[in-house]
Amino acid sequence: MQYPQFRYINTKNEQASVHIAAAYAKMSNRLRTFACVSSIGPGATNMVTGAALATVNRLPVLLLPGDIFARRNVGPVLQQLEHPHSQDISVNDCFRPVSKYWDRINRPDQLMNALPEMMRVLTSQAETGAVTLALPQDVQTEAFDYPTLLFEERVWYIPRPEPEKTLLARAVELLRASRKPLIVAGGGVLYGEAHAALAKFAAATGIPVGETQAGKGSLPYNHPQNLGALGVTGTFAANRIAREADLVIGIGTRYSDFTTASKTAFQNPKVRFINLNVAEFDAFKHSAVPLVTDARAGLEALAKALRGWSVIRTYRRRAEDLNRQWDHEVDRLYQTPTGVPVSQAEVIGAVNDFARPSDVVMCAAGSLPGDLHKLWRTRDPKGYHLEYGYSCMDYEVAGGLGIKMAAPEREVYVMVGDGSWLMMSSELVTAVQEGLKLTVVLLDNHGFQSIGGLSQAIGNGQFGVRYKQRNPKTGQLDGANVPVDFAANARSLGAHAITARDIPRLKSALAEARRQTRASVIVIETDAEKRAPGYESWWDVPIAEVSELSSVKDARKEFEAAVKKERFFI
Repeated sequence: MQYPQFRYINTKNEQASVHIAAAYAKMSNRLRTFACVSSIGPGATNMVTGAALATVNRLPVLLLPGDIFARRNVGPVLQQLEHPHSQDISVNDCFRPVSKYWDRINRPDQLMNALPEMMRVLTSQAETGAVTLALPQDVQTEAFDYPTLLFEERVWYIPRPEPEKTLLARAVELLRASRKPLIVAGGGVLYGEAHAALAKFAAATGIPVGETQAGKGSLPYNHPQNLGALGVTGTFAANRIAREADLVIGIGTRYSDFTTASKTAFQNPKVRFINLNVAEFDAFKHSAVPLVTDARAGLEALAKALRGWSVIRTYRRRAEDLNRQWDHEVDRLYQTPTGVPVSQAEVIGAVNDFARPSDVVMCAAGSLPGDLHKLWRTRDPKGYHLEYGYSCMDYEVAGGLGIKMAAPEREVYVMVGDGSWLMMSSELVTAVQEGLKLTVVLLDNHGFQSIGGLSQAIGNGQFGVRYKQRNPKTGQLDGANVPVDFAANARSLGAHAITARDIPRLKSALAEARRQTRASVIVIETDAEKRAPGYESWWDVPIAEVSELSSVKDARKEFEAAVKKERFFI
């Protein structure tokens, strides 16, 4: 039976269900989500990865996996995992470490206690993530005389906590004394709808801004104070300013290793931190002055206290010059022809130039997120959607569906590598089923080339990353490329499919896809060796201390020199 007031989405994979819910919540600034249901056993455990993704990214999702019989007498039931030390363990216990709230409902009346706790976590801006209520099969069928009050509509208000006055005064004191401050804009800027307040604050004070993956779009790319991506996948503009900064103002960021360049980004020996964050856990990081506050409320309080103050003119000019220099570098990478197969940067440039300001580009894993982070010119706060907290391969198509559900008026461009596509493209069928239009740009570089580049950088060559056929002569995977017809694959799932060989054909394919009313997949081969460069940053990837390979020995020497720059902020 269908209930029109309670829409059911017929997904093809339980993990994808959670990805859809997470993307929907992210696009909705964590104010909406989906409930995801499953049977017991593999249906339930398929959702564990999605739960981890949601919790790592602080995104609310509700999971309702089926569970083993509470009354036990018929056990072990189909798909039950037995444990010799307890009859109260099931595979659903796997959700405990990846959920912000977990409960097993062994009696119907327990829902009256569990539901308020469930909503407390789902609506918390500081503690949200996956919420799991495991529902035993027999309990699901039981009746209970619930009070009617339980079913009355309720409104959950999201507060905007303001910074504590003493700590705010200390933050203002540090800002006024600073010579080279830098703002790190994280996802909290977008979730707190603080982008306009940040733009005004940065323009008034002249403080330059670097963006995390989650925070990209906090400022339009051409805002004079926007230095773009910060950290491992950052721009030379942001990384140069970060290296010299004497004060870092983190707004809604959790300071992942990609943002801090494994604690090497901030090299000024006297650097201090001010953190604006709704989560106390994040506000205290790096021994900061902790302003436990909503991003917008915190920025407005700082702006009021700093009225009339700005950085020195030469520092403002330097940051603005770097903004322009970086824009020229993006032009160079977008517009330099590299032949066929094309470079990944050229593909990004073509899609970026074609997309409208309100369109959304999304991605999650591989080498694409790093290139998108530094190269994509974001013009709308919600125009850039990267899942990079968990960087989960297979999020892309399902995530694109969640974005489209949250914002059906926007065009959604799913940029995905062949590796992620092969892991899970099944939700393209759901897009067709629901009449939801996506444009998928599938970059075929014949393997896991992000890991291949990393493997090469640490001296190990490109072991096990290329889609090569088994060579009968050598017994190794060094034969011809595996012949995968991605366009035919997409077509078989109900999508409109186009193959593009070069950039002119890609541009015409994008125009063709825009005219479609259903999902489209554009396949283009890219050269994995035509990489966009890194810019004055480093990532701590441990390298074998002992090896017979000279390439590993050389990489180890470089590692030992670089790791000395890692900082403790105490």
